[in-house]
Amino acid sequence: MQPIWAVGLMTGTVLDGNIDVALLRTDGEAIEAFGAYTLSPYPQWIRDLLERTLEAARKWNFEGPEPAIFAEAEQALIRAQSEAVRELVMSAGLALDEIGIVGFHGQSVLHRAPQPGRIGATRQLGDGRLMHSLLDVPVAYDFRSADVRAGGQGAPLAALYHQALLQRIGANDGRTAVLNLGGVANVTWWDGADRLVAFDAGPANAPINDFIRGLGLGDMDRNGSLALQGTVDEDRLARLLRHPYLTTPYPKSLDRFDFSSSMADGLGPADGAATLTAFTTSAVGMALDLLPERPRRLVVCGGGRHNPAIMAMLGQRAGVEAVPAEALGWRGDAIEAECFAFLAVRVLRGLPISLPTTTGAPRPLTGGVLAT
Repeated sequence: MQPIWAVGLMTGTVLDGNIDVALLRTDGEAIEAFGAYTLSPYPQWIRDLLERTLEAARKWNFEGPEPAIFAEAEQALIRAQSEAVRELVMSAGLALDEIGIVGFHGQSVLHRAPQPGRIGATRQLGDGRLMHSLLDVPVAYDFRSADVRAGGQGAPLAALYHQALLQRIGANDGRTAVLNLGGVANVTWWDGADRLVAFDAGPANAPINDFIRGLGLGDMDRNGSLALQGTVDEDRLARLLRHPYLTTPYPKSLDRFDFSSSMADGLGPADGAATLTAFTTSAVGMALDLLPERPRRLVVCGGGRHNPAIMAMLGQRAGVEAVPAEALGWRGDAIEAECFAFLAVRVLRGLPISLPTTTGAPRPLTGGVLAT
């Protein structure tokens, strides 16, 4: 297959108010070119709606009929995201009929990892058929469900795209791994041949953001300023690091709320932020110890790389050199959106999007749903 232009979309679980939209030219195996990228803000009312949707999802917990608010939020998001796609394509000097496919991840509202004797469950809001009707472009969506139904974790899904990025820069010796810091942290390691490993390492920005928001101090620890002023509660940290998830072998995955801001209950703003940041980075270090070979360098993407406290503590607490994605010529804020453009082309071609060593799928699995 010749490379085609694909658009990828991502809205994160940290609810930062933005739709990530990226153009990528690819055949689903290699990256030919990076196209335009933007953060398209959605209005405050949609953010408020999503907050209420996440709260409803936790109460629902996959039991009984879905909350009615799911459909309301889904409609609002799809229309906002479809407009974001249209605007990006036009700003890039392309027409919609030059786009081969749109990859639409959807808004994750709940994820439950599988347990022995029980398959997992996952729910991302997103009506790909509606997006297709609005754009008249093929749409790939619902990337996780097939993997979960087959007994896999349904996450993380970025590994194959991270592998393509590593291959593009010749990082094929297992010494460089990729760390994505969104609401949850996930790591990808590739030996340059046939071993590709990925799993959720622990929490990333979500507990820190929730802690700051709960104190009425904004939406995040901007520039890590509070954490850099604070003192880590080392005794509390040591207790937190005994959580069994951190030493559980991969494959494994997390919901955004599996580790909450309550880990910092009773601490002041600065010490709480410092302790949560230390937990996130220490958990990454423990995750690296589980890999077939411990990498010497982490290429960090996602919003967490903008936090100097996190980046500094990765060196101190995870014992690894941490460099932002931009140091290798990647677009750190665009990678998740690019990933779903890449995976959409794989869906179009019927190629696997998850593997036994990335999600615990029983075999390399195709997935996603096509709206054409």
